[in-house]
Order: sequence, then structure tokens, then C-alpha cells
Amino acid sequence: MAQEMKFSYGGQAVMEGVMMRGQRIFAVAVRDPDGTVLVHKDTVPSVLYRGRISKTPFLRGVVGLWDSLGLGMRALLWSADVAVGDEASFTGPLAWGTVAVSLLFGIGLFFVLPAAASAGIESMLGLADKSFITNLIEGVVRLVILVGYISLVGLMPDMRRVFAYHGAEHKTINAYEAGAELTPEVVQNYPIEHPRCGTAFLLLVVFISVLVFSLVPRGNFAVLLLSRIVLIPVVAGIAYEVLRWTAKNLHRPWVRVAIKPNLALQHLTTRQPSLDMLEVAIAAFKHVLVSEGELDEAEVAQYRLATDKPATPQPAAGD
Repeated sequence: MAQEMKFSYGGQAVMEGVMMRGQRIFAVAVRDPDGTVLVHKDTVPSVLYRGRISKTPFLRGVVGLWDSLGLGMRALLWSADVAVGDEASFTGPLAWGTVAVSLLFGIGLFFVLPAAASAGIESMLGLADKSFITNLIEGVVRLVILVGYISLVGLMPDMRRVFAYHGAEHKTINAYEAGAELTPEVVQNYPIEHPRCGTAFLLLVVFISVLVFSLVPRGNFAVLLLSRIVLIPVVAGIAYEVLRWTAKNLHRPWVRVAIKPNLALQHLTTRQPSLDMLEVAIAAFKHVLVSEGELDEAEVAQYRLATDKPATPQPAAGD
């Protein structure tokens, strides 16, 4: 029996693990070099996930996206430390500096570069009076860059494992939302795609950007680039609301047809996970469910928390 959804749980893949986020905490589970599932958990800002912002359309998408970027990067940095056997804190300037650099790179690659390319095509083909066509070309360039970038990244062996953990995250949430038992053997039977996936969000950003950017006259190139950057929050806010609405209306046949491109694109960023990968994803998710009062602490007792410290050895009798 499917679960009555109280909250839209989400997460992301990290190095040798998965991060899951709930209303109160996020939990990152990683398999360390010794094969142990290690879990770190911490609180999330209540104002974003349980306060007024979480109920305000468009604003919740923009603010939530920024928080997810920071949270995801912190989780990724910590998982990398664990994967190489150096458990450490993942806060501080390194984390936020990496977020800033990644964000600037993403804006340059997916917004500035397509705008520059479309401006060049506009000049070559004499499309100065056909702004919608030029914006459509810009959208196509953005989509080609997105698909090409993901495809190239997916060729890296380490990223293929990250994509497999991405699949484990999706399967775990799909199984939970279907009301299934959260064991690797059961979760393995659930789909690798999920309608709220970040990959689907990126595709929506491409399509919606064509419409939003069409409202801005194409004139001075500097103004054009500035408009692309300034309007990113608008595009992101709309894309989030569309993604949220479609995920809640999958009972409508036309919605299921409309999201097929979103689901298809996810095959570039997911791989079929192994049972041990599913175990890691389930460990992270169970910690989140415990914080929500949906599971008992006994369900996560077998996983070692990152804050746990080995017991101090006691001297043997007679020493």
C-alpha cells in the first residue's frame, strides 16, 4: 500500500554513499574502506523545511535550491574523506568555497555560454528581429551542453559508481512511497527513475528558460548576459513548482506522458545499484525516518555514527 506522503523526501548520491534529507535532519551514509556503513547526521534549517518559506510558492524553490547546493557539497566533501579513510568535519571555508566555484562554473557553462553561442548564431543568420527563434536556439544549445556534459562525466569510473548510488537513492524513496519494506532485496525491485529527481529539474530549467528569457528583448550583449544571470532564480522557482506539481499529479495520464523526457534523461545520471549500495541508501533514509518518528531507534542501531568514538581499551586484570 502506498504511503500517504507527509513530506517530499529527497537526497543525492555522494562518494560511496547517499545523503537523504528530511524535515528535521539530513543523514549521510557512506561505506568506508573497511566495509563499515558510517553515518553522519545533522539538523536542517527549520525555517526552510517546516516554516513559512516551505509553504511559499516560488520562494521555497529558490531558497531550498541554495540550501541543497551547500548541504550537498558538504555531504560530498565528507563522503570523500570517509572513502579515503580520513573521517573529518565537512564544514568551513573549503565547503563554501567549493560551492561558490561550482556555482560559478555552472552559471558560465549552462547560461553564459549558450547565450553567447545564440548571439553568434543570431548575428550570422540575421535573426535580430526573431527573438523567440534565437531564444529557442539558445535553449537547444543549453540542452546539448547539459546532455553532453552529463554523458562525458558518466564515462568516468568513479562517477559511474556515484550514479549507481544515485539509483539506490531513487529506488529507496520509491519503495518507501509505495509502502514497501526497506530491505535491499525488496528495494531492488523498484524503479530507478523518480519524478522529483534533480536531473528532471535541470531539464525543466532548460525548457522554462526559453519562455522566461523570451520576455527579455535581445539587444546589448552585456545586458543579455546580465539578464540570464539575474533571471536564474525566476527560472529555478518556476521549475521547482512545475516539478512539485507533476510529482503530485501522476494519477493524471497526460502528466505521466509529459514527464517521460524527464524520466528518460535520468538514465544518464543513474545506474543499477548493487545490494550493498542499497543497504547504504537505506541506512541514510532510516536515520531520517527515525527523526520523523516513523521508525524506532532500534532500526538503525547496527549503523555506526560518525560522532561515535571507539571505547577506550581497558587494562587486562593484573596489568
